[in-house]
Formats: sequence, structure tokens, C-alpha cells
Amino acid sequence: MKIFGFTSVALGLAAFAEASYVNYTTVTGYFLQDEATTDPSTFDFTTTNFGLINRTYPTDKGHSNKNNHRTQWERFYHQVVELKRVSPPNVDYKVLFLGRHGEGWHNAAEDYYGTPAWNCYWSLLDGNGTATWRDAELTEAGVEQAQIAHDFWQKELDTQHIHPPDSYFVSPLTRTLRTANITFSGLRLPHGSTPFRPLIKEYLREGISIHTCDQRRNRTYIHDLFPTWSIEHGFSETDELWNGVTAETSAAQDLRSKSALDSIFQANNSGLFVSVTSHSGEISSILRVVKHRTFKLNTGAVIPVLVRAETVPETPTTTSVSWTASAHCTAPPVTSVDSCVCPSTAAPVTTPLVTVSV
Repeated sequence: MKIFGFTSVALGLAAFAEASYVNYTTVTGYFLQDEATTDPSTFDFTTTNFGLINRTYPTDKGHSNKNNHRTQWERFYHQVVELKRVSPPNVDYKVLFLGRHGEGWHNAAEDYYGTPAWNCYWSLLDGNGTATWRDAELTEAGVEQAQIAHDFWQKELDTQHIHPPDSYFVSPLTRTLRTANITFSGLRLPHGSTPFRPLIKEYLREGISIHTCDQRRNRTYIHDLFPTWSIEHGFSETDELWNGVTAETSAAQDLRSKSALDSIFQANNSGLFVSVTSHSGEISSILRVVKHRTFKLNTGAVIPVLVRAETVPETPTTTSVSWTASAHCTAPPVTSVDSCVCPSTAAPVTTPLVTVSV
């Protein structure tokens, strides 16, 4: 197995710490998912209008007759446009539609084996002879979840006249590519809308652990899978981040997520409504970066978040990333509800279980 060093990655992330710094905050009061009383485990975006709260906005004043015929989403869009219009030059606003991929085979395997056994042994394998979960494909249930998102987007477009995404971004892992394709391909969009041609971004991938489901395929495979989609500049042929030995810390992932957000907000053509198809762990990281409450998404779920970005002249003090080695069993573990116990004949190690050509 080829092992990559992380010095260049750390230097690349640290390069974002320049003379200016973008500070992100969530603008609350617009979505149910912003509220502490909303339970993420039971939240259903398809029955709550994406969580958009039924309320009035300051921009409703003076246009009461017209607003009687506007949907909640039309009035919300007008409100965000006005927020952006009256903001100073160093402040920007975007609505991020954060979508988690549908169920993958790695999700099904974790449910089958239990999280302790999954984390310390099974997740390090390619599969179990029945299912393969290295850079996992969607299960049938995962395909259905992505189709539910597709159908709900179409319903919102037809009945709520929701403004469709102005830009689309997607993680390079197969399950997110498949989910984005099912969710957005073939939608009947309003005239003049941005067509669905996503940009594949390395830094929107799942948190990088020693699990094989976190390793992406090579660039050639990704391009051949969806040849009309754009891949960001500098995207390497092979995965230079995953090595099966060391894992990102939460702080390292948050720095990576902030770099991805910086590039999205700084892009001239990203627009006001932005779709990001990613993963549970990565969406959790993005939410930490934008100072949103913790909100864990179920597979296939989507939540919008209104984000304020303020560019300030300070340089952040933390510009380095750290990684950690992860111990695991060399044979199927003896597990309990809360922890993983390796068999006495299989002491924990920090070297890969399998030989992988990357």
C-alpha cells in the first residue's frame, strides 16, 4: 500500500490563512432546523417545506396585495435578496441546501454488524463477500431516498415556486455522485434556471477515517461515471488524502470544510441558492463552521441553512491540521453495546488490514 504524507495537505489548507478571513454565521429564525425544539431524528424535510417557517418578513411590507399571491419560498427568496442588497461590501449571504447521500452499503453494513464492530474491524475491509463498501454504492433503499428528494424538489418547484439552486457542488465519493444525479437530473426547471451541471469538489468528501468507505476512486473513474460534470482544478488522479492508517480530527475536517466554503462563497457564479450533496460527517462539519446547532441528517435528507459570510481583516491563529492513528482489530472483534474488544489472539494494530493499490 502506498502511504502518503500529509505535509502538503496541511500547507495547502494553511495557505487560506491570508490577510483576510471569512467568518461564517447562521442567520436563524427562518428554518425549523435552526430551532432547539426541532428533533433531528424525527425531522422530515418533505412534510415541512424544507423546514421553512411560515412567517412574515420585513420585505413583505408595502407589497401586501402581491404577497397574497406569493408562496412562502417566493417571499423568503425576496427577503434574502434584500439582505444581500443592503449589506456592506464585505458581507455576503447564501442559502446552502445541504443534502446527505442516500443509504450506502457501508451504512447497511454498520447497521448489520453494530457500530463498535464496524468501527474497529469490518469498516477496514473492502466488504464481506456479500456486499462491497469501499467507496460504497447506494443500496436500493438509498436509490429510493434520492428519488424521494427528486420528487420533493419537483413538487416544491411546481407548487411553491422555490428558486432552484444557482450552483451545484458534490463530493467525489460514488454514493454522493449517484445521489446528486438521481436528485437533480430531469427536474423541470423554470425558464432561465441554471442547468444541473455540478462541480465535484475534493474537500466536500466525508470525514477521512481509516474506513475504506472514505477512500475515493481515481479521477478517471469519476470522469467516466459522469463525463459532462466538471471536476475542480487540481483534483488529483489518485486519492492523496486517504491512507488507511491515519484519520482527520474534527478540527482538521473543519479547516477543510471552511476551505471548501471559502471557495464556494468566493466564486463569481455560485449565486444565492447553493446545493451541496455530501455526507453526514461533512455536513456536521459545515454546520460547525457556520455556527449552526448540531443537526444530524438521516440518509437522503436535505436541509437549507441561511449563511452570512463576513470578510474581516484578521488572520486566524489556527492554521495547521492534525491527524491521528487509529487502532483496530486484526480479526472479527468481541463487541459490547458501547465498545469494541479485540479477541485475545488478535491484538489491536495501527497498520492497514488489507493491501490496497492507490
